[in-house]
Amino acid sequence: MDPALVRVSKFLSLVLRHRPEAAGVRPDAEGWVDVEALIEGAGRKGVTLDRALLGRVVAENDKGRFEWDEAGERIRARQGHSIQVELGLEEVVPPERLFHGTVDRFLTPIRREGLIKGKRHHVHLSADRETAVKVGARRGAPVVLIVEAGRMHGDGFAFFRTGNGVWLVEHVPPAYLVTDPDDRP
Repeated sequence: MDPALVRVSKFLSLVLRHRPEAAGVRPDAEGWVDVEALIEGAGRKGVTLDRALLGRVVAENDKGRFEWDEAGERIRARQGHSIQVELGLEEVVPPERLFHGTVDRFLTPIRREGLIKGKRHHVHLSADRETAVKVGARRGAPVVLIVEAGRMHGDGFAFFRTGNGVWLVEHVPPAYLVTDPDDRP
């Protein structure tokens, strides 16, 4: 993605997921923000946005992090919020295995506590190993963990899938984690 779009994407992630006050906006209960209010608020904070630029970020973001409402009047992040939002996702049956990308330095606490959501609403999981490798690589040499999602679901854990294919779950206890034998790219 174009470096200018990356900067806007990072700004949108900050505003729509964590700190709406950084653009002087207030998301509704489902995380939606009025596009015109976002453009005006960002401008007051020294960030130039317009509908065309927002459209490019939504369309070209490699992870599909953002979405428009049906009318194209509001925008929101699809997942990853630390602010309180209700995304309206319905529970779905996961595949038998999902994947999580991390790095070596986090393995000891993960093996002890499992995957925890931290300040976010959910733990994020990938449907494929390649995506998990990319996620882990953002912090160093990636390690891929296999999540026994089918077994978890059978044991009563609720799974959700966002519009961009990210799998969400409240917590993954260590008993459901396996280190991928091919964890290094």
